[in-house]
Amino acid sequence: MAKNKFKVIGVMSGTSLDGIDLVYVIFEKGKQWQFDIVYSETVAYPKFWVEQLRGLVANTFEELKVIDVAYTKYLAGVIAAFIEKYNLNDIDAVCSHGHTALHQPEKKLTYQIGNLQMLAEVLGQKVVCDFRVQDVEYGGQGAPLVPIGDKLLFSDYDFCLNLGGFANISTDENDKRIAYDICPVNIVLNHYVKQLGFDYDDSGTIAASGSVNAELLDKLNALGFYKEAYPKSLGLEWVKVNIFPLIDAFQLEIKDILSTFVEHIAIQLAAEINKKELASVYVTGGGVYNVYLIERLKHYTNNTILIPENAIVEFKEALIFGFLGVLKLRNENNCLQSVTGANRDHSSGKIYLPEK
Repeated sequence: MAKNKFKVIGVMSGTSLDGIDLVYVIFEKGKQWQFDIVYSETVAYPKFWVEQLRGLVANTFEELKVIDVAYTKYLAGVIAAFIEKYNLNDIDAVCSHGHTALHQPEKKLTYQIGNLQMLAEVLGQKVVCDFRVQDVEYGGQGAPLVPIGDKLLFSDYDFCLNLGGFANISTDENDKRIAYDICPVNIVLNHYVKQLGFDYDDSGTIAASGSVNAELLDKLNALGFYKEAYPKSLGLEWVKVNIFPLIDAFQLEIKDILSTFVEHIAIQLAAEINKKELASVYVTGGGVYNVYLIERLKHYTNNTILIPENAIVEFKEALIFGFLGVLKLRNENNCLQSVTGANRDHSSGKIYLPEK
């Protein structure tokens, strides 16, 4: 009989490079899955790793393999410190996303560093990781992976919208879960606000002080990605080719760049959530704290925007990667064909056991 209660550590590192998100969470299956986030923490990256991770796409595959070993050691140390800090001696598994180095599913290529067997050895724990590779092998985008968690843990809402480095959304359509990336968010906003010496635009106050450049806004909204059908996903490579050169060509003040890009984000988000009327939209991710962005989104929609408690806002992805690991341990599907475009639903991820 399948085990119904799991105590796991979920680990997530996203494209915004805010740090490593860790949760110790208890999952229990009754009529529906329930969860309890017991401990949660974000460990900020030191400057060395911020620079390394930001520059990953410039490395050769052989260079990435060297970085992978170093990053896995670093990640193991962060997780070990979390275990020690909270005296966690009852752990079924550590379930880790790693950090995306390459994501080019059209070339059957995706590579997340930090997913080596070494992780299990150093921690002395069962590890479930590397959730994207199999999906890409099956012809899928390898992303987004969070929607199975949205479907099974947050089924009360019409849309689950996450505002991180990128905005992604999931919803049910014709009794199937669909999900896709909408547009870049913090990966662009943080890139420009750093030129003013800030890590992020606190509450969106700088963006709110700027003016929208109508010509740039039109060009952003006209990008081909927004006309593509799902499944579709975005990566840093796409931003470097399509977004940064377009914005930089206008030579605007940073406040006007931020104001224009926030408007662009709000328009693209509203275009998706307005496909249903009187819908409830459950919004998580760091972008929730950009008050100006949320105001602009509300300007473009009459649907209900719901923002949960901070622990879920900040740690939903780590929570769900913990859940993906639980589903893998139960040999249940954690990757949906309807979401990624793979040729089948499947139970994705690798399970590593520490050597006795």
